[in-house]
Amino acid sequence: MSDARRTRLLDGPILKTLAVLAVPNIAASFLQSGMSVVEGAYLGWLGTVELAGVALVFPLLMLTNMLSGGAIGGVVAGATARALGADDDARAQEILRAAVLIALALATVMALAILGFGRALYGLLGGEGVVLEAADLYGDRLAAGIFTLWQFNVLASLLRGSGDTIRPAIALGCVLVLHAVIAWVLIFPAGLGIAGAGLAMPLAYLFGTLGLSAWLLSGRAAVLVKPGPVTGRVLVPLLRQGTLAATQSALTISMALIVTAIIGRLGTHWLAGYGIGARLELLMIPVIFGVGGALIAMVGVNVGAGRRQRAIRVAWTGGAMAACIVGSIGLIGSVAPDLWGGLFTRDPETLAAVATYLGIVGPFYAFFGLGLCLYFASQGLGSMVWPVVGTLLRLLIVVAGGTALVATDAATPQAVFAVVAAAMAFYGMFIVAALRLGPWRS
Repeated sequence: MSDARRTRLLDGPILKTLAVLAVPNIAASFLQSGMSVVEGAYLGWLGTVELAGVALVFPLLMLTNMLSGGAIGGVVAGATARALGADDDARAQEILRAAVLIALALATVMALAILGFGRALYGLLGGEGVVLEAADLYGDRLAAGIFTLWQFNVLASLLRGSGDTIRPAIALGCVLVLHAVIAWVLIFPAGLGIAGAGLAMPLAYLFGTLGLSAWLLSGRAAVLVKPGPVTGRVLVPLLRQGTLAATQSALTISMALIVTAIIGRLGTHWLAGYGIGARLELLMIPVIFGVGGALIAMVGVNVGAGRRQRAIRVAWTGGAMAACIVGSIGLIGSVAPDLWGGLFTRDPETLAAVATYLGIVGPFYAFFGLGLCLYFASQGLGSMVWPVVGTLLRLLIVVAGGTALVATDAATPQAVFAVVAAAMAFYGMFIVAALRLGPWRS
C-alpha cells in the first residue's frame, strides 16, 4: 500500500475519505445489479413463466453474491486491510493465495449442491410444471460456471481491502457490457431462452476474473502475487471468521427462501411480482456493500495500525451514510413502484404485486441498510457476533410470523409483506443497540 493511500485512510477526514472510497464501490455495485435488471428485462420479453422460474433460483444467486462478495470476500478484505495497516506485506500475499483456494473449494461445493438438489429446492418453494422446468434449466446452467462469480468477487474484495476501489469498478463495468451482449445473443438469436440466461452471467464473469488476475499479476497492485505456502496462521482465521460471516448470509437467504415458499403458493403473478420486488432488495445489498467495502478498508487499516476508536467513528459514519442512501431508494420504490416493476413486465397483475410489496416493505429499507452496513464494519473491527445474532432474530420473526399466518389461513400477500417489514425494522434497531452498548461503547 502506498504511503499516500495509507495516510489518507488513517488521517484523512472520515466522511470525505469514505465518500471517495465508496463512490466507485457504489457505482460498481449498481453495475453488478444491472446484470439482474438486464436479465430480468430480457426474460420479461419471453413471458411470466420465465420470470417466475428465475424467481425460484434468485435466492441462490443472492446467496452466491453474499457469500463470495459479502461474507468470504468481506473477511478477505478486512484481513488484507489489517495486514497492510500493520505493514505486513508477506501476510497480505498469503491472504491472496488462501482466498483463491477458499473460493475455488466453496464454488465447487455450491455447484454440486445446486446440480444435485436444486430441482428439489425449487419444488419446495412452490415451483411446478413449466415454472419448475424453467427454474431447473436456468439453475443448472448458472451452477456449471458459478466458480467465475466466486473468483471475481473474492479478487475484487481483496483489491478493495487494499484501498483500491477503482479497478473493481472498471472490471464490473466491462462485465456488465459483456453480459448484456452475451445474454442477448444466447437468449434470442441462439434461441436458448432461459437456459441462455443461465450461461450468460458466468461467461461474463469469466472475462472479468481474467482482467483482475492480469492486474494482480502485473505487480502494480498493493498486494503482490508471489508463490508460497498457505499456512494455518492465515487460513484458520479466515475460515473461522468466514464461517461466522457465512452464517449471516445463510440466515439472510433462509429468510428469502421462506418468504418465497409462502408467496409461491399464492399464485404465479404474486411469485413473479415478489421476485421483481426482491430484485430491488438485491440492488440494495450491493449499494450497502459499496459503502461497506469502503468501511472494511478504512476500518481495517485503522485497526491494524492500533487506532480502534477512530475505526469505530468511521463505522458509525458509514452506517448512517448507507441508511440514507438505501432509505431514499426504498421510499422512491414505495411511492412509484412502476418505475421499478415496469423495467421487467407490463402485465397488470404482476405490476400490482410489485406495488404491494414495495409499498409495504420499501419504507423500511433504511433499517436494512443500517444493519447490514454495520455488519460489514464489524468485519474490520472483529465484532461480527452481534450482527449475526440480529440476523438470526430477524429470521425468527419471519418464521414465527409466517407460521402463524399459514396456521390461521391468514397468509395474504399483504400480511406476509408486513411481517417482512417488521423484521427488517427490528434488525436495524437491534444491531445499533447491541453494538453501541457492547463492543463499540466508548
